Amino acid sequence: MDDRIASSANPLFDTLVVIGPGLIGASVLHRARRDGTLARRLIAVDVNPVFRDRVRELGIADEVTGDAASAVADADCVMLCVPVGAMGEVAATVVPAMRSGAILTDTGSTKVAVIEAIKPSLRPDISYVPAHPMAGTEFSGPDAGFATLFDDRWCLLTPLQDVSSDSAVEAVETLWQRCGARTRTMAPEHHDRVCAIVSHLPHLLAFTICGTADDLADQTRSEVLDFAASGFRDFTRIAASDPIMWRDIFLSNREAILEMLARFMEDAQAMARAIRWDDSDYIVDRIERGRQIRRSLIGNHQA
Repeated sequence: MDDRIASSANPLFDTLVVIGPGLIGASVLHRARRDGTLARRLIAVDVNPVFRDRVRELGIADEVTGDAASAVADADCVMLCVPVGAMGEVAATVVPAMRSGAILTDTGSTKVAVIEAIKPSLRPDISYVPAHPMAGTEFSGPDAGFATLFDDRWCLLTPLQDVSSDSAVEAVETLWQRCGARTRTMAPEHHDRVCAIVSHLPHLLAFTICGTADDLADQTRSEVLDFAASGFRDFTRIAASDPIMWRDIFLSNREAILEMLARFMEDAQAMARAIRWDDSDYIVDRIERGRQIRRSLIGNHQA
């Protein structure tokens, strides 16, 4: 491991740069500031001056700037927390300015497309460790962040044999564990298929259901909003998520999402047939399976 990565008794890095202090990035900064175990010095980078001002007001970084290249010059670890569609462009700006031996990581919700976008900018003396913290809320921006966001949540690492050194993988895994997360390593392609069903498809369905409700006649739509039950309210919470971020996710993971959507549509048609033909056994079986999944999530501290 690089001698500028400290021992476990001290901050993991001397300088950590977070590019994009939104929900994820700001939460990392909150955790780093609260515990003092991630880095001695914290730098936040954002192109939005309003966000920069807010990060300063929150006091979660030692330095706040809009100049990414300057910010990363002496960093031990650079974390890209920007929308997946912007990862390649940002990497092309910061990687040439990074010092030799530094670590680049990201928090993108899709991995294959993000890796393909970042790889052309990589240097042989920079280790790149792709990662994805499986945590979030429907809120965005610096004010959305909080120190306990990652507690007992999963962070999936998708290291690459040719660009992820063992010491860099260990450092990034330790970073997320110190943020409170559980960690697991998997191939980028497998990651994208898993996330397509557990994260991306549920969001797609929530956006679609809310769109369907909005397209109803005015009187019915008003009643939907007036009498919304807990199930619909849950969908609206998910549907309140950032539209640009989710547009990028859908487009960058299109093959896996379309595969899972096709499977879901087949299952939805099967449920429709069961309702039409009074197949109560099938209906009860599906509901029971749903209940079992919910119990498993609770037992695994993921609900």
